[in-house]
Amino acid sequence: MRERLMAGIGAGVAAGALWGLVFLAPQLLAGFSPLQLSVARYLAYGLIAVAVLLPRWTRATRGLGGAEWRALVWLSLLGNLIYFVLLGTAVQWAGGAATALIVGLIPVVVTVVGSRGAGALRLRTLALPCALCVLGVALVAFDALRAGRGDADATGTRLAGLLCAVGALVTWSVYSIGNAHWLARRPDISGADWSLLTGVVTGALSLLLVVPAFAAAGPMHAAADWAAFWGMAALLALFASVIGNACWNRASRLLPLTLVGQMIVFETVFALLYGFLWEWRLPSLLETLAIASLLGGVLWCAALHTTRPPEPHAG
Repeated sequence: MRERLMAGIGAGVAAGALWGLVFLAPQLLAGFSPLQLSVARYLAYGLIAVAVLLPRWTRATRGLGGAEWRALVWLSLLGNLIYFVLLGTAVQWAGGAATALIVGLIPVVVTVVGSRGAGALRLRTLALPCALCVLGVALVAFDALRAGRGDADATGTRLAGLLCAVGALVTWSVYSIGNAHWLARRPDISGADWSLLTGVVTGALSLLLVVPAFAAAGPMHAAADWAAFWGMAALLALFASVIGNACWNRASRLLPLTLVGQMIVFETVFALLYGFLWEWRLPSLLETLAIASLLGGVLWCAALHTTRPPEPHAG
């Protein structure tokens, strides 16, 4: 049991390290819209997924019915396209650190839902760790809005960015819970194949957005900018989407939902680390307190899972 738990946590940490890269892309490619970034990344994801699955397409899709394909469509929309558009907008308007910490509230949302399932720790047992996570997000929201104080336009933009981050929080929370349920429902499909099938569907959906994303008049970009844009899209598709999602699906199968939710905090931690390295600065006092609160909450929750058995649920 302990080996299974450690393997699941390791997979969750690996997924977080790879997913943290997505918070850098909107900062590195600020001249491109979040929709363009999303479409390019997921077109590349779809192409890679098709290339990997094509030699064994019949075997990989055997047994998939309409329910599975419909699930892949809405999971692709929520967990990939809509989520990344909201995330990219939030990073560009509210900043990478603020966005990472708002999205860092996902563990609380997933934990609250997961605590209602059979075999999970009761919510009252997890209340204090969750409260620490909420405190961390509240601190960073206050810090972000304070930075724009005195400039109505800047404050409005930051507030809109924070609202986009909240939207990303909601969409990815729903995706995380739904994805975990489908992985449990179809244990015959490997986590890696489910990730690749998600990529195929996401790529197909991205094709529908190519014209809206790239046909509208916008700023002119040099050839070098386009090369960097498509290079970043391919990098995110391979490492964050293909490999990162496969790691996450493995964690989802090995860990209870309450603990899976907590693993998402490592995306926040690595996103902050990459962002501070890119900006070549140390975190502010409030950012430091927020990071400490989030880490303290998730480590506390993990400790509860390793030292206390799940409590029985009434009725």
